[in-house]
Amino acid sequence: MSMLKSALQADSGSQILASLLPADFRLLEEDLTQVELHVPKQLEAPDKRIDHIYFFESGFASVVANGRVRRPMEIALIGREGMTGLAVIMGHDRSPNDTYVQLSGAGQQITAAHLRQAIGQSVTLHHSLLRYGHAFHIQATQTALINGRCTVEERLARWLLMAHDRIDGDELFLTHEFLSIMLGVRRASITETLRMLADGDLIAIKRGTIAIVDRARLQKRSNGAYVPVEPDSSRIAAL
Repeated sequence: MSMLKSALQADSGSQILASLLPADFRLLEEDLTQVELHVPKQLEAPDKRIDHIYFFESGFASVVANGRVRRPMEIALIGREGMTGLAVIMGHDRSPNDTYVQLSGAGQQITAAHLRQAIGQSVTLHHSLLRYGHAFHIQATQTALINGRCTVEERLARWLLMAHDRIDGDELFLTHEFLSIMLGVRRASITETLRMLADGDLIAIKRGTIAIVDRARLQKRSNGAYVPVEPDSSRIAAL
């Protein structure tokens, strides 16, 4: 059996798919479908059966906890480093969280049924996907810690850096209202903090657009809340 990657795998913008063993990728290949992922497409609904899994190649999604206490809050980002449907690879068929596209892009879609069949045939495939699940868990727990310990400025700087990790270029097409939902704070707090970062020439703001101007100083402004991505695939999700 050939150990060479197929053209689809070699050219994939999904870091997970590109990193799989060729034999494991072949278990998925025939069932993968290229899809456009546009804002605000819902990829998973709280407590609803997950029918499709998405491997992002560009753009990114937000995973949002919609508890009954006050307002919803983002717990993690999923970009080209990751995938949706972690509940499926952990043996479940639904999640309590909402997942939707936050920045439009594209990716590969596979049905949950086909993914279950594939991981049932390959321990190495299952382990590869679980490694990303572990990285996602680290990101979510780090988010919980930072939300409880850090200032709005530090949290926003971290979020902008994490979003920047998942795009090509420096511009993010986002509204203040959306950022207030992501961080679980008032819109006025987001507007004030963005203005402070812009006054310091760390970012530039236009209507609906935030551009990263000085990434190094923005990382310093996060005061340790942002941890750079490590090359080890088990830590592939930015913290």
